[in-house]
Amino acid sequence: MIRGAGRPEGAVLAMAAVWAAVFGFLSVQRHRAFWTGRFDVGNMVQAVWSSAQGRPLETTDTLGRQFTRLGAHVDPILVLFTPLAWTGHLPEALLVSQAVIVATGAIPAFLLGRRWLDDDRLAVAAAAVYLLYPPLMWTTVAEFHPVTLAAPLLLWCIWAAEERRHVTLTVLAALTLLTKEEVGLALAVLGVWMYVRGTGRRYGPVLAAVSVAWVAFAMRVVIPHFNEGRGTEFSSRYDVGSPWEAVQWIAGYDRISYLGALLIPLLFLPLLAPLLAAGALPEVLINVLAEYFPQYSIQFQYVAVIVPFLVAASILGLATLRRRPPAFLAPALRRAGAVAAVWVGTVALSGVYLGPLPWWGAIPAVGSDARTEQYRVSGHSRAMARAVALIPDDVPVSAGNLFGSHLSERERVYTFPVIADARWVIVDARRPYLADKLLPAAHAVRLAALAARPDMRRVFEEDGVSVFRRVGP
Repeated sequence: MIRGAGRPEGAVLAMAAVWAAVFGFLSVQRHRAFWTGRFDVGNMVQAVWSSAQGRPLETTDTLGRQFTRLGAHVDPILVLFTPLAWTGHLPEALLVSQAVIVATGAIPAFLLGRRWLDDDRLAVAAAAVYLLYPPLMWTTVAEFHPVTLAAPLLLWCIWAAEERRHVTLTVLAALTLLTKEEVGLALAVLGVWMYVRGTGRRYGPVLAAVSVAWVAFAMRVVIPHFNEGRGTEFSSRYDVGSPWEAVQWIAGYDRISYLGALLIPLLFLPLLAPLLAAGALPEVLINVLAEYFPQYSIQFQYVAVIVPFLVAASILGLATLRRRPPAFLAPALRRAGAVAAVWVGTVALSGVYLGPLPWWGAIPAVGSDARTEQYRVSGHSRAMARAVALIPDDVPVSAGNLFGSHLSERERVYTFPVIADARWVIVDARRPYLADKLLPAAHAVRLAALAARPDMRRVFEEDGVSVFRRVGP
């Protein structure tokens, strides 16, 4: 029998709505402050805009070539966002949509909590834990990425699997597979979990097999087909030799800190439901074995597939702990209200130290101030906006990374220093990006070479921001 009072469903919906509003606002504010980039909001904007023009998922790559996005990542779920291209505010629409969709994950978290914990107070707490989990907050404000949508979708998949709603699970799993090429590895583990748990003795192995087959098809067929016969360019991030070297790599401080940031906010509860938590393992290994630091940080989209499995496993782990508690914890674990308070309080306090909310930076010593300046529209941001306003629509443009998200609703948008046939070039000496990397010295050399070109005339210069217009052929 479910215990608790009030309207828990209403509380969860209210929490999700407030969360979506806050993170939608923060995401848009970060965009208006010119901290979203060509990498990756601009890439998604151009892919969606091109789809609306009848060229599905076409983008301009870093070398200035037109190609289909599927040659980089297999995330065709982007096509479903095509109607947003007609809003007139495509970047903002994508960012707000992402916040709203991610917030819906609170509902399956609540439903799993209600099923496994048998107490509505703890079920509401489960939804709050999902929404307050620092990695989820970061992946929502870190640009727009199709894989971020996998966080709520996978949590819905876990709920459908537990409820034996196999038709619903099939639809949800199909959508999830379209968010990124390797997400099927997590779904394969979910299929194994279903088989072991008895919620899908036949369905689970089929889900696992189909998911692995999709990953293989995406990596070996789709990406090479759209990438001139080559495999994924992201394989260059991996240069691990022997298994012993891999172990040493994982045991390094950066990777251990990353694992701690994933588990400590959840009180290590996922370890009490290891097979469900194992759904996160493929993505964790992909991240900790990479040389690219954002992959082993919770501040980027690379945690999106990890979040739902760890949150769901923490709910199931708490249920396991309450059923078979150590003697010294048994009295405390019987007090559902106190357990909920500790659970939510821990993840909330972790958010103060690890999370992206800008107001925590005011708390001395413990408050996170990571990237808090990116939510403020500064004088420099306004100079960038004035520069962008000079550039006409529908003409080829070469743009520094942080201008790219504002100029990608066009057929060709090159990423500086690639200029090609661009009629306009816009760069920022104060945020000196070459492609997606901050390289001040090299940027200064490229900017000087641009200014010396006889076919380029500088038509705007303010606070380090320059706009050039081509005056020759």
